[in-house]
Amino acid sequence: MLEDRATAVSSPTQWPAAYPQGYAVVDVETTGLARHDRIISAAVYRLDARGEVEDHWYTLVNPERDPGPVWIHGLTSEVLKGAPLFADIAEEFAARLEGRVLVAHNAVFDWQMIAREYARAERRAPVRQRLCTIALSKELGLPLPNHKLESLAAHFGVVQQRAHHALDDARVLAEAFRPSLRAAAAGGVRLPLLECRALTEWSDGPVPRQSSGDGGGYGGYRPGSWRPSRKRPACPYPNPGRYEDGKPLKQGMRVAFSGDTSVERELLEDRATECGLHVASSISRLTSLLVTNDPDSGTSKTVKARQFGTPVVDEAAFGQLLRDVAPADE
Repeated sequence: MLEDRATAVSSPTQWPAAYPQGYAVVDVETTGLARHDRIISAAVYRLDARGEVEDHWYTLVNPERDPGPVWIHGLTSEVLKGAPLFADIAEEFAARLEGRVLVAHNAVFDWQMIAREYARAERRAPVRQRLCTIALSKELGLPLPNHKLESLAAHFGVVQQRAHHALDDARVLAEAFRPSLRAAAAGGVRLPLLECRALTEWSDGPVPRQSSGDGGGYGGYRPGSWRPSRKRPACPYPNPGRYEDGKPLKQGMRVAFSGDTSVERELLEDRATECGLHVASSISRLTSLLVTNDPDSGTSKTVKARQFGTPVVDEAAFGQLLRDVAPADE
């Protein structure tokens, strides 16, 4: 039904005037999922306002460390050894992002990896907005069994050729995004655009040593600790327990975040810290509250929150709660 409606959007007068004028569909492969991890390949498909492909670009990137899970992305230390550093491709990458909405599957991950790489290169990524195709599929009510790219591709009849290869993943996403965009336009759906804020401060921990083999695992790998250079102080208040619906947050409560947010994650964490809350990086039985806009996402944090019975609120509700945090017990 959505695809039938999408084909009806043919006249320029029917296209929503508020929609962006161009998109950069992006996929990056990385050494891992943490803040200290690095990009090892990147691909961009540039699309016009209606989702038609204009061109595409792909590059390998030397991460200057162990490439991580080779069994997933297939890029060994030997393959990456002669690749350019991120600083060497930053300008060309930026030219393909400039003036466009960044589109990715789980866009917060790709955006944060890109923003960190530009921060390391002492530059800013020229991205002002991002669009997550997971969020768009939910807005459209697509009957997908899960949020995997392969499920979105199968829904639109797009054939994956090399899963976890940045260029093919970007191609697949571009081909699936086009009918999604047209369906949204036909139905007058507001696109789930989120603001992107570039990082201006950064620091890297010790560079992990390279493995002596082909990089097929994490043997001997010592993770760094990438963080903005300003470190958050330890929470000075004891944990008063779990948040209770209808009551205010209390200083000392342990708060964790999961998934994409309209306000950049680091800013949300800073606000929580300033209010006297403890920002936790994981979920445990001691966690007072999980903040997520997608409680059914199936991430490790949301799964553990359900297991432990941890209360969950969305970003908007959390923002309201931050306005009136109760002082810690004396």
